[in-house]
Order: sequence, then C-alpha cells, then structure tokens
Amino acid sequence: MTLTQLFIFLIVIQIIHGLGTWKLYIKAGRQAWEAFVPVYNAVILMKIINRPWWWTILLFLPIVNLIMFPVVWVETARSFGKNSTTDTILAIFSLGFYNFYLNYGLDLEYIKDRSLHPRTTAGDWVSSILFAIVAATIVHTYFIQPYTIPTSSLEKSLLVGDFLFVSKFHYGPRVPMTTIAAPMVHDTIPFINKKSYLYNDHVEKKKTAFVNKLSLPYMRLPGFQKIKRNDIVVFNWPVDTMLNMRYTDRNHYKPIDKKTNYVKRAVGLPGDTLEVRNGYVFIDGKQNELPDRAKLQFAYKIEPKNGPFNNDQLTKRYGITDLPQYNQDYSLSYFPGITDETLNQFKDHPNVGSVESLKREKGEREASVFPHDPNYHWNNDFFGPLYIPKAGGTIDINLNVLPLYKRAITEYEDNTLQVKGNQIYINGEVANTYTFKKDYYWMMGDNRHNSQDARSWGFVPFDHVVGKPVLIWMSWDRFGKPRWERFFTTVHGSGEPVSYFIPFLVLLAALFGFNKWRKHKKAKA
Repeated sequence: MTLTQLFIFLIVIQIIHGLGTWKLYIKAGRQAWEAFVPVYNAVILMKIINRPWWWTILLFLPIVNLIMFPVVWVETARSFGKNSTTDTILAIFSLGFYNFYLNYGLDLEYIKDRSLHPRTTAGDWVSSILFAIVAATIVHTYFIQPYTIPTSSLEKSLLVGDFLFVSKFHYGPRVPMTTIAAPMVHDTIPFINKKSYLYNDHVEKKKTAFVNKLSLPYMRLPGFQKIKRNDIVVFNWPVDTMLNMRYTDRNHYKPIDKKTNYVKRAVGLPGDTLEVRNGYVFIDGKQNELPDRAKLQFAYKIEPKNGPFNNDQLTKRYGITDLPQYNQDYSLSYFPGITDETLNQFKDHPNVGSVESLKREKGEREASVFPHDPNYHWNNDFFGPLYIPKAGGTIDINLNVLPLYKRAITEYEDNTLQVKGNQIYINGEVANTYTFKKDYYWMMGDNRHNSQDARSWGFVPFDHVVGKPVLIWMSWDRFGKPRWERFFTTVHGSGEPVSYFIPFLVLLAALFGFNKWRKHKKAKA
C-alpha cells in the first residue's frame, strides 16, 4: 500500500465511521459533523465513551489498534445502554458495523456517567488481560524486544543461550509494515505452526509474490543515534525465504518485518569500501579495529593424540565454547572457532597433535560467497574490495559490477532491470550510472568460519534494521545451567562485562518494600 492508497483508505474508514455514528454523537450532545473529521472524531468519541484522550493514539498504532478497535466498538455500545453479552458479541463480530444498527435502527439514550468498572469477575479479568497485551505490544513493537542468541557467530561477545533486550529506539522504532498480525509474535504462531500475519500465498512465483493490500510502506520514527562501526545490530535477514527454520522455498516471499531476525556486527557502513584479507576486515585500506570485547575466531583441523577432548575442560580452561566435531574414529577434529590467543595456549595441550588452519587462499573461489558469480574469485577469507552503497551515492554501472548491485537495485529499491547485449536498462532506460536511494550495511560475525553473514548474501538495507542489543538479562550454558556472571550485563562497552543483577534485585526489593509500606500507610489513614 502506497502513502496515497493509505490516505484514501483512512478517508474511507472515516466516512464509514461517520455514517455509522453521527446520530450517536448527536445523542451524546455533540455535533453530527464531528463524527466525520479524521482524528478529531476519535478524540470526541473518547469523551463520549468516558475514556482518556490518549486512547486515540492507540487507535492509530499498527497491531495495537487491532486490539483497541473491538474495545472501542464495545465501549460505544455500552455508552448507550447495550451491555448484554449478545451486544458485546455483535459489536465485535460485526467488525463495528453493529454501530449502524444502533445509529439508525434504535432510539437509544446516552448514558453520560456510566460506570466503567466491569460488572463481572470475568469481565474484569478480560479487561486486565487486554490492556496488559496492549501495553506489552507497545513496548515490544516500539521500545524493547526480547531476543535469544541461537548461534555462535558472535561468540565471546554474545554466547549461545544469551537472552537479550533489543532497543528499538536507538536507531528509531520501525512502524510495523504488516498491519494484520498477531501481537508479540514474529513469523509463526507457536504450537499451531500457522503464519502470524495476513498474507496471500496463492499468487504468481515472482518478485511481487507477497501481496498484502493492507501492508504499510516503510516508515521509521526518529532515533537518537546512527549505526556506528562495529555496533552489534539485530536486523531482518534480507534474503529470507524460510518456510520455517528448517525448510526454504526460493519462491516464498515475506514482508520485511516478518523476515527472520539475525544478529551480526556492522563492520561496514554506507559509503565504505570493504575488503577481507586473510579473514580480517579492511575499510578504505585500513584494518578495522574491533572493540576489546570482540574476539575473532577461525576454524582449525586438530589431530588428537589420544581420542576426543574433554568438552568441559575445553570450555572452562580454554574458553572454547564452539565445541569440536570429530570423524568416526576420533582421529581428526574440526574446531569451528578458536581465537588466536586461545590457539597459542591450546597448542600445548598434551592431546593436541597437528594443527591445520582452514583459511582459504586468495583467488580460490567459494561458490557460496556473494555475489555468487563465476567472474568473482572471492571466498570467506579473501573478499572484495567492495563499495557499500549509501543514499545519494552514485556508481558506474556495467556488466562487470552488475552482479554486486543487481539485488539492491531491483529487490531493495524496486526498479526493473534488463540486460540487452552489453547494455543495461533500468526502468526502461539505458543506464551507465546508478544513484542509490537507501543506506546499506555490511553485517559480519566474529566467528569468521562459522557465521552465515553478508559474505553469503550481501548488503543489508537500513529498512531491514530492527534495533540494537543493549542488555543480556539472562544466560544459560549448553548444560542448562545459569551463567550468573552474564545476568544483566551490557552488550556494548569496554572492559570485562559487569553484572548488574544484584543491584537490580536490591532495587526490586526496595520498590516492593516501598509499595507495601505505602499500601499499609494508606490503609491506616
């Protein structure tokens, strides 16, 4: 849905609302025209149903409004004496059109000072649950989202089993694009394994395969900082065609905000020229300096002298958390990720025989590496140089560089592109240059040989960015034991992470005690 279509849709909704309620407005002592004026009519309606004006804001927040609309329909009916269970059911299941019956079919009397307290215990519970869902949805969508680390791509900085709080407001909260969706659920509803959002899956297998007429265009509220180099960022996986976490279908399309969430480090920013040399990132010819908490890891083949290593010892003594895999007779082990510092210590282990680095040679082509073109002999360890597009940046476009930027031009910036002979046509016109509309980022994992990152699928547009991880609020190791030292630690920062778990518990106890004291004092008064 374009902004123009959205505007027309909202006007139509306002007209329908006005036609269905104008007599009710009059009976409540208001003017008929007030039922037709966008936004203002909602403010007046809140006065009519004796609810606070800020409910109007909730009516215009995507996802949240799916809960608020039925509440307002029911509250409108109750403001005119229609309090029965049947009235409630009709108000909800008619999608608000029950108001037309009340407006034109009945001669009702407005109840100005009606009680807002639910008449039954069940009603009280329902109201409490609804508003708890509304509050949680607002926080989840626009402020803080919980996230779990499932892989070891950022091992040392973030561990498998870390539970994060991801800030939406650092880079600006993104307005949900999928307007008809279950609150606080991502791609699939748990247990029933059904899509959590309204979509059309019966269309042609092409780029426009995802068709959702009620989807919103990309919009983002202002943030208070931009993505900085080496920030850890949560984003929607740009090339996601996952039916679920096990199966893919290249013709299965998802809206941006329902693509799988990934977390990586933003090593390349818009306008950078990035290159990977021997596994190390260089920006504009200078080696990228990672924060002190970040530890690069590389894969090795290690020959044990006497059978498998003790996993518990690997973790506790050497800090190797990405545990080894063995061949059948345990004569050879594959370590997915070891830091240089750890390797120097581990070489002296009495069970270590030969050690072989698994880094590739420069010029050795790896087919799984972006841009997946036979003319580019790039691999995970030697990659680039590559210009990262920025909004307003212009490049020369030709058949040599086209594989690098074709997806950005067509999929992310919605242009048509054709190649006829040696000429490139963009939107039907011959193109020798191209100016990008969006900012792009290069997201990589610190575990360089055990991370599916931008080296596999390319650029991440800013409209795919979800937020910034700020706090590890809980962490469990592979044995199911709590890592207490990681509870309530910050994600970014210098030096060893410091746990604020004890101060949090002290503050929580103080708040609980104060609240109990206040209630006791109030009861005495």
